[in-house]
Amino acid sequence: MTRQVRRVAWVMFALFGLLFVNLNFIQLYRADTLASDNRNARQLIREYDIRRGSIVVEARDAQTEASEIARVVDVGGRLRYLRRYAEGPLYAHVTGFYSIVYGRSQLESSANDFLVGSTPETFARNLADLLAGRQRRGDDVILTLDPAVQTAARDALGDHVGAVAALDPSTGDVLALWSNPTYDPNELSSHEPDKIRRVWDRIESDPAMPRLNRATQAWYPPGSTFKVVTTAAALEDGISVDEEFADPERQSLPLTSSTIGNFGGGTCNGGAPISLARALQVSCNTTFAQLGLRLGAEKLVAQAERFGLNHEIGFELPLLQSHIPPDLDPPATAQSAIGQRDVRVTPLQMALIAGAIGNQGKMFQPRLIRRVEDFAGRIIAAYKPEPVVFEGLADQVMRSENAITLRDLMIDVVDSGTGRRARIPGVRVAGKTGTAQHGEGPPFAWFIGFAPADAPTVAVVIEGGGGLGDDATGGRLSAPVARAVMQAALGQRN
Repeated sequence: MTRQVRRVAWVMFALFGLLFVNLNFIQLYRADTLASDNRNARQLIREYDIRRGSIVVEARDAQTEASEIARVVDVGGRLRYLRRYAEGPLYAHVTGFYSIVYGRSQLESSANDFLVGSTPETFARNLADLLAGRQRRGDDVILTLDPAVQTAARDALGDHVGAVAALDPSTGDVLALWSNPTYDPNELSSHEPDKIRRVWDRIESDPAMPRLNRATQAWYPPGSTFKVVTTAAALEDGISVDEEFADPERQSLPLTSSTIGNFGGGTCNGGAPISLARALQVSCNTTFAQLGLRLGAEKLVAQAERFGLNHEIGFELPLLQSHIPPDLDPPATAQSAIGQRDVRVTPLQMALIAGAIGNQGKMFQPRLIRRVEDFAGRIIAAYKPEPVVFEGLADQVMRSENAITLRDLMIDVVDSGTGRRARIPGVRVAGKTGTAQHGEGPPFAWFIGFAPADAPTVAVVIEGGGGLGDDATGGRLSAPVARAVMQAALGQRN
């Protein structure tokens, strides 16, 4: 009997020990994580007593006033402040929502410490406010977005499902980040839990996935826009733009009976030898398949990685890592060289690639937050342009002289090739079209480009063939969207 009691006592002692360890682990090591968890309703309720900071966009036009795209309204009650979004659907995928039921998303989540004034920089101020009995206030987050460019992206894309990313390649400043379809974050940020849940169910059941930020959180095969990466690899390997390649109707792939054909069938140069420059201009698949086989997987993947694929790129919003498989066999290398097979990118990644070409081979970190200010306008934090430098890689994604050559080739694409619909009178526009097959319906239509030949940079993708089915092309659908966005960034009107 004594032995049994002793065993029970030891078991109880062990259980109390485990409970003690668990409580201390939660209180000492997981406290910050649990406090910031979006599902922590108690923490959210406490935040509703703080006058949350605003999210602000500033037009580059000095005559246009800054606009609060997210602010609070004092409504009293248990939840004192109500979050409101001016032009909510226009900026929904940037601001995200601030919900008593579903927590925070996008900037409302990633910039939350600034918005509630809980960063180390505000500790002294918060302590003084507490001792003086003053209301605690969050700080305002000032964005790089240009409202004219964001609006142009929305209007130009229209009802098409897709995304637009535009940036200043010399700084990394994001000028527009638009995804369609969208939703209204005001509906998720009310103080009515039952209504919020009904709205949430409606949004989440929509097969078009309106909460998905397609500019940063959707993967697409890049199609022929990836040929700028293949061309960069060729130039870096010493291949001349005047070097000629065979012009077959279909390119055979080694180790397989498969072939690669050109869009619409036929040859690209009447069967006569075709130069690399001309092949990019007319987006010749068979030439770039040959080029991929000649370069080999190692050189193609290395160049793609210098442009940011297979690397995490820091950004204030969740950003999927674009990728290319590192272990390509020869057939997969040829297919990847034309942006097919398993290459997957986000529109923001493609805007960064185009921007690096326009910026003479230097890529800058994408930047959405320019600075943070307190309620009196004092700067709490400011962010300068930062070049992207991947571990073990040079700070140039390609040599500047090769970037200039590639820029000129992309100008020819717009002047005389597949990108004519992106032309802007009086402005040199560089670009590349893409029509990406994906085996799940009509192709994705792409355009990437920049103007005047070095800034601003834009990437456009349209899903589902844009209503044109299998006849969709990047030159027909996405190039005009890019043109409108670039015109807005240049201060022009359509």
